[in-house]
Amino acid sequence: MAHIGTTPRRPSWWKRLGEHCYRASTPQLVRDMQHASSGAFDALVKDLEAPLEAGFEREVARQMNQGAYLAFVPSETLMPVMMQRFGLEASRIAEDSDLQAMRRTCNACPVAGRCWRAMRRDAGVEECRGFCPNAEAFDRRAAVA
Repeated sequence: MAHIGTTPRRPSWWKRLGEHCYRASTPQLVRDMQHASSGAFDALVKDLEAPLEAGFEREVARQMNQGAYLAFVPSETLMPVMMQRFGLEASRIAEDSDLQAMRRTCNACPVAGRCWRAMRRDAGVEECRGFCPNAEAFDRRAAVA
């Protein structure tokens, strides 16, 4: 506990160095995990409830926005969860002719990493409308359902 008039203790130089090295190496760590343990990494990325260290999660999302994960298909992992935000059930619109177009849009999304992080933290529909390229299509479909 800090006493009045004392300055808070800074982490030791060793701890600060370790934190800096971790931050600096996180991009390579994420790439190495993807290539060395692709099955485990894919399972981790697809599990929207798996706890992740914040810096690691940010880096995965950043690389995802760059299209770095060839095995990750946003329409399989993210779109069903996003549709729920909009009050839609994937099984109820499985025969919808617009579904294929929505999947293509989702898979080409330039902010898949942002979406991934939003779905991981259970973002609300209003936030999702702000970035999802399928938001208007989901809203139209929800109005009809």
